[in-house]
Amino acid sequence: MKKALVHDWFKDFAGAEKCVESFTNIWDDFEVYSLIDYLSDEDRNIILKGKKANTSFIQNLPFSKSKYRNYLPLFPLAIEQFDLTKYEVVISSSHAVAKGVLTRPDQLHISYVYSPIRYAWDLYHQYLLESGLNRGFKGTLAKYFLHKIRLWDVSTAHRVDHYIAISHYIAKRIEKIYGKKADVIYPPVDTSSFTIGETTENYYVTSSRMVPYKKIDLIVEAMSKTNHKLIVIGTGPDMEKIKAKAGNNVELLGYQSFEDMKSIIQKAKAYIFAAEEDFGIAPIEAQACGIPVIAFGKGATLETIIGEFDIIKDTDTGVFFREQTVESLLSAVSLFEKNSDIFDKNIIRNNALRFSKERFEKEFEDKVNLIYKEWKQQ
Repeated sequence: MKKALVHDWFKDFAGAEKCVESFTNIWDDFEVYSLIDYLSDEDRNIILKGKKANTSFIQNLPFSKSKYRNYLPLFPLAIEQFDLTKYEVVISSSHAVAKGVLTRPDQLHISYVYSPIRYAWDLYHQYLLESGLNRGFKGTLAKYFLHKIRLWDVSTAHRVDHYIAISHYIAKRIEKIYGKKADVIYPPVDTSSFTIGETTENYYVTSSRMVPYKKIDLIVEAMSKTNHKLIVIGTGPDMEKIKAKAGNNVELLGYQSFEDMKSIIQKAKAYIFAAEEDFGIAPIEAQACGIPVIAFGKGATLETIIGEFDIIKDTDTGVFFREQTVESLLSAVSLFEKNSDIFDKNIIRNNALRFSKERFEKEFEDKVNLIYKEWKQQ
């Protein structure tokens, strides 16, 4: 089958690009399309096996490398300009507009969806507030364009023949917004790069890009009210706000190399995760090190961590807290402190192995081949 792969944009090597890396591991004959392509040569060799994507007119607009998101109102128009008529199968890798490419009835379009456009749907009000666009002329303009994006997004739902979601949490969102059922294949996590450490030290750890929805400020504020040491790995726009909340027991390390980050996580007594995530790779990487996770009990963490809210069993890999509040998080930390000896590092690691890269590539290849076979028989 002659295949095209459509991805929203290639800028950094993030979670969605790790999925694209696996797609090109499975099939090396994709022709690739994307709104922009600014990958480094090193990342391009890994993600696209050295290929360059066919890009849209967004690539040629001023400051498209750093300010491409400012062209959001043009994204629907741009994605529809790709001529995919020569392909039998189109796979879109979509967290924004990739699923909206135009295909004919005699083409098979499978979309792997990380989420419907979050800042137009479930994070709409939060996005406007945090961007300072909840009032004024600019705010009115932003609301108008996001309204138009929502209308376009829903109108393109039928362009996809088969949806595959990254979690059951996202599958529910796809059904609510698009009225479509989706299969679920969890994204690949490089669990083989993580191992159980030899020692455990007396500190907690969290790691993330410091942006509002990750709730690192909540973790820092909560742990600053305790005598427990917290190590925070990562940097981002919220760094100064988070520094202001950090007590003497909180160590903000900023960016760390992969090996240093892994070493720190391996020796922690627990990993804290406070975001409501569509999937969430970091808690799985921590579990691959045999480290239990104290997590906000909403979103896909309920699918990737084995645990409950008020009790801990010897088969659990973590513990949940109910609300994104200081009190709720501290209650979970207190419960963990009283039961930390219950956790088994090998049980925790084995749970993480459910999300391995090898598992993803086999599942995805098998699913696409099955969909293709059934489609050909229609």
